[in-house]
Amino acid sequence: MGSVWEVIDLKTLRDEPELVRESQRIRGEDPALVDQALEADARRRAAIVEADNLRAEQKSLGKLVGKADGDEKTELLARGKELAERVKAAVAAQNAAEADSEAAHRAISNVVQGAPAGGEDDFVLVETVGEPREIADPKDHLELGESLGLIDMERGAKVSGSRFYFLTGNGALLQLGLLNLAARKAVANGFELMIPPVLVRPEVMGGTGFLGAHADEVYHLPDDDLYLVGTSEVPLAGYHSNEIIDLSDGPKRYAGWSSCFRREAGSYGKDTRGIIRVHQFDKVEGFVYCRPEEAEAEHQRLLGWEREMLAAIDVPYRVIDIAGGDLGSSAARKFDCEAWVPTQQTYRELTSTSNCTTFQARRLSIRYRDENGKPQIAATLNGTLATTRWIVAILENHQQPDGSVVLPPELAASVGVEVLEPKK
Repeated sequence: MGSVWEVIDLKTLRDEPELVRESQRIRGEDPALVDQALEADARRRAAIVEADNLRAEQKSLGKLVGKADGDEKTELLARGKELAERVKAAVAAQNAAEADSEAAHRAISNVVQGAPAGGEDDFVLVETVGEPREIADPKDHLELGESLGLIDMERGAKVSGSRFYFLTGNGALLQLGLLNLAARKAVANGFELMIPPVLVRPEVMGGTGFLGAHADEVYHLPDDDLYLVGTSEVPLAGYHSNEIIDLSDGPKRYAGWSSCFRREAGSYGKDTRGIIRVHQFDKVEGFVYCRPEEAEAEHQRLLGWEREMLAAIDVPYRVIDIAGGDLGSSAARKFDCEAWVPTQQTYRELTSTSNCTTFQARRLSIRYRDENGKPQIAATLNGTLATTRWIVAILENHQQPDGSVVLPPELAASVGVEVLEPKK
């Protein structure tokens, strides 16, 4: 796997260091990491040369020993013993230098492509779709969810602690209907539906870029050394790890339906009410493998499929281009779709779609053959197609004065219920 990251990413690092430094600045990360990586790379290359030279010397000496006899042979054997120790030390130094170089290189996030500079509030508005409805004295999603018999936070907390919940009766049917709708649309658009494992090995979690700055968000089972996934992006990225995949017929598209787990570390006091920010939720996630030159167009297609799903739940939303400082380490660019939440009088994230270029595939050694049959690094992309949080926007935007919620037709057909009525 080492040769993959070395050939592809270090080429950019060596040939265009200022491009990578600028990317680090856009992200609000340390551009000095680029120079540290280049220095580590130089030490690694010097260590390889040193070890190779000593091995060559050892090989030549071996030939001389075979021809010598008497005192000369004794002297050559003594030199050989000393040289063997030096080779052993040089190989150890080479291994250490390679480990240092890879660690220094992995500390650098993916190179930003077109994202605006700045932090969370510096996004660029791409488009606003739909007008927020006039709702007199709107109830929030939790009040609606409880009165309609959909959500039980109290017993969720009793059983599992804060930020856990039960979806009950029509609430469970609403989630299943929503995710089924997403799955059906994904399959109709050429995605292969997958139900992946939700526990993954460290190399898969690390390969996707989730064990960097946000490692404290991830649940770890130390006895098994496995991680609970926060998105099925992770197992779907690992699905083709250490493989050469066939992209001759175009991109490979998967849709993963899974439960997802997030510790929400550091988010205390934020969105504690209801199911906006919880420890466990379900999601259908689109994941794409393609050639790097196809990635930008594929990113727009993913955004289009997300828009198709948002049209089906009929909520006002906006599309934003996320700033570099708010990107995860693996994303080169990310678009979010945020739905209008009437009781908060603001837009809140429902979907994200990220172009991860070759960042994840390089770490996980996922390649394809070009027209000359030569292995090249693939690109990967991901995008939300539906998740539990969508229930927030559905309930609040479709509430009626009598406390009921009228589901939009396409969603109602999938759920099997047209109107969610308050419990007597």
